[in-house]
Amino acid sequence: MKEEKRDIFKIINRRYEHFSKSQKLIADYIIENYDKAAFMTASKLGEHVGISESTIVRFADALDFKGYPELQKALQELIKTKLTTVQRFELTNKYSNEMNTVKKVMDSDIQNIRKTMEELDKDVLEKVANEILCAKRVYILGLRSSAVLAEYLGFYLNFILKDVHVVKAQYNDVYEQLININSEDVVIALSFPRYSRKTYESVRLLRRQGCKIISITDSQFSPLASISEMTLFAKNNVTSFVDSLVAPMSLINLLIVSISLQEKELLTETFRKLENVWEEFNIYSKT
Repeated sequence: MKEEKRDIFKIINRRYEHFSKSQKLIADYIIENYDKAAFMTASKLGEHVGISESTIVRFADALDFKGYPELQKALQELIKTKLTTVQRFELTNKYSNEMNTVKKVMDSDIQNIRKTMEELDKDVLEKVANEILCAKRVYILGLRSSAVLAEYLGFYLNFILKDVHVVKAQYNDVYEQLININSEDVVIALSFPRYSRKTYESVRLLRRQGCKIISITDSQFSPLASISEMTLFAKNNVTSFVDSLVAPMSLINLLIVSISLQEKELLTETFRKLENVWEEFNIYSKT
């Protein structure tokens, strides 16, 4: 499915007058209940609309989706940005009675990691690692829930690189921390649904300053993907009001290891010195 066709509402509205009676029933239900339909099987959706499962599958084909699973995925992508936190939480409550919540959440995280691994572009990963190593300074920008990822990445890159800065939203205005970034620097921007507008606007500013932009986000439809030189993708399906950062964290671990493998000797010496300091000041418990 092409990018311009990703908004299922636009597809339905454009083709509605040519639908059969059954197709119009499906379309009406999806438009009015897209948050529920996104998590229904074709069979379950057919029960709610009052038509057969095969008709649901044919409806997906009529919209040029490659089967019902792709239509369902389009609905799930839609609710990532359209659902408020309250609506996400209500959705969790509604479906928690129908399935084992613990299993559902953990299975979703496992699936996100698996899909991230399967779709990973190793050439892009290698190029990203090289750009970071060659940069004069590295800035890491992640706001709201993505701030956790930014801090984690910054913590470990500081062991490997000499000049790493994590942009702190709570200290002063974000833009003030970015104003001196130039073409010798690399910015790693992280953003996942619901995407932070300030992250997007900050990256637009940074592009004008000539620095290289590397983004870590969830899909090619993310606002950051179209304005970054290189992008690494990590899946994060919606299962609750919580933003699942398990797959993004796994991808960041991979990036850190990829960079560290190119700086083995330096890193070995760094950790040798640090171990002496940690032992002298009892940084870690020995019990």
